[in-house]
Amino acid sequence: MTRSGYEKLTAELVELRSDGRAEISRQLEEARSFGDLSENAEYAAAKDEQSKLESRISWLEFQLSKAKVIDTSDVDTSRVTLGTTVTIEDITHKKVFTYTVVGSEEADPKMNHISSSSPVGKALFGKTIGEEVQVKVPRGIRNLKIVSIAVM
Repeated sequence: MTRSGYEKLTAELVELRSDGRAEISRQLEEARSFGDLSENAEYAAAKDEQSKLESRISWLEFQLSKAKVIDTSDVDTSRVTLGTTVTIEDITHKKVFTYTVVGSEEADPKMNHISSSSPVGKALFGKTIGEEVQVKVPRGIRNLKIVSIAVM
């Protein structure tokens, strides 16, 4: 996991533990004030939200406990690896794309961060500049050529 991804997940965890739990507590208290809990839709909804919040907190704690933060200064840019930014050319469509390869927890296609476990990430992983790969994506088969590899 990259340093920024680790910090983003840590910040989310801190926010959920403090503000998230406080908000759920407030909702539960308000719902209790409506009376009979067995037929109280607001209480049931708040309990459901509490369950989702606690599940997310548990997932974040687990992810952060097993995370290995990569030091980008040590990243080998001769091959596509976690933390590298790779520029590829779609040979068929003559288009150039630049992606940063990250862990699945950090993937964000809008920011051009692709997961190393995605079809494109898997196809590119370990490859070098000039290599061509063929990858199956939802829109068919793409032939990609690695143009450059850098550290983000």
